[in-house]
Amino acid sequence: MRCSPKLAMKCFSFLNGVVKEEIQLRLSTSLRSNSTTSIDHDFRRSETEFNSGEVIGVDSMGRPNYPSFSQRPCNLRVFTFSELRNATRNFSRSLILGEGGFGSVYRGTIKSLEDSNIKIEIAVKQLSRKGQQASFLLDANSLGHKEWLTEVNVLGVVEHPNLVKLIGYCAEDDERGIQRLLIYEYMPNRSVQHHFSTRSKTTLSWYMRLRIARDAACGLAYLHEEMDFQIIFRDLKSSNILLDEEWNAKLSDFGLARQGPTEGLSHVSTAVVGTVGYAAPEYVQTGRLTSKSDIWSYGVFLYELITGRPPIDRHRPKSEQKLLEWIRPYLSDTKKFQKIVDPRLGDEYSMKSATKLASVANKCLLRQPKNRPKMSQVRKMVLEIMEASVVGAPQVPLKNADTEQGDGGAAENKGRKRVVGDWKFREGVHLVWKRWRPKLVRTC
Repeated sequence: MRCSPKLAMKCFSFLNGVVKEEIQLRLSTSLRSNSTTSIDHDFRRSETEFNSGEVIGVDSMGRPNYPSFSQRPCNLRVFTFSELRNATRNFSRSLILGEGGFGSVYRGTIKSLEDSNIKIEIAVKQLSRKGQQASFLLDANSLGHKEWLTEVNVLGVVEHPNLVKLIGYCAEDDERGIQRLLIYEYMPNRSVQHHFSTRSKTTLSWYMRLRIARDAACGLAYLHEEMDFQIIFRDLKSSNILLDEEWNAKLSDFGLARQGPTEGLSHVSTAVVGTVGYAAPEYVQTGRLTSKSDIWSYGVFLYELITGRPPIDRHRPKSEQKLLEWIRPYLSDTKKFQKIVDPRLGDEYSMKSATKLASVANKCLLRQPKNRPKMSQVRKMVLEIMEASVVGAPQVPLKNADTEQGDGGAAENKGRKRVVGDWKFREGVHLVWKRWRPKLVRTC
């Protein structure tokens, strides 16, 4: 079953003993009565909470009014729980891609609706139904349930090459209770965070890091500035940036996303949520949310790409635990700056482009939100760094992270990490690469 664009957002049909009529989500500034417990109420309230909040001040961006989500087409596929059970081999532990407070993500396979002979790999996120968190996650008032609804609301109506595609969802009751699942395109090369962890056998090359910075900027610029309404991501971090089979980076996990302020208003006042180390200080202190909060998080992420370190690392000496504090003394000159560059890169990076990328990060990390650039400006700066560094860059042959062990290789390579997108820079930004053909750098 697919949702017709003509139905706009009438795409939430569920089984709850009997088939409920399709529900059209509407924008509203008032919450409904707590005594209403139907799924209809849950979805309407989720839409309200996504778009509402105490909004104050004057909008400096001059953005037009945002239309309601009910005016946007939805192209999601509705799955039955039985289909997903078959797709994941009864949610086999061997197919788990990751686990968290929300539950587990499984790898699965489904048949294409257009051609049943074609199989599509998917990632299935299932809300937890076990343990201490289960009652909270499946409560209509819980953060887990709200995040599930928000992801359907947002990813059902947005589409961009640098956003993970939501294929569909499942929401039904079975003999064991309520089932809430989301079905995404499968991202075989995992998250950026994974490649910075000790578990990874790959090292992201400097060129690959520039690509990731560009892709993340393109995705955020689309959310902030390229639709007829604004979405604030609110949880940008390396674990929420996934890599597809061609190593293109895509933003994922929109459970905390919020619609931005409407015309004439400067911010949305909301509960503070996000990840420690990435959240903008003014948002943490006041709860006032703007797109500049995402800009701060992006600046933190750029330093993560440069250093290979997370924003908070309790396993390091106390003076090195907070990334932004640790790097500060090393930013004054090039010789000092070299000490913060990810040692896994060796000498295979351009100091010139690394310092320029740090300069972009510094602009994103200005204490006054109004002084931070817009995401489209950030994207332009990152693209200029790429173009200056890699004019005629090769399309690097890459291997899938599922086979990152390689084919055994030569004996001398045993135990060594493989560099993804491996190439060398020399000062003056001359590229050393074997058997490459000039190719333009992709823009958004």
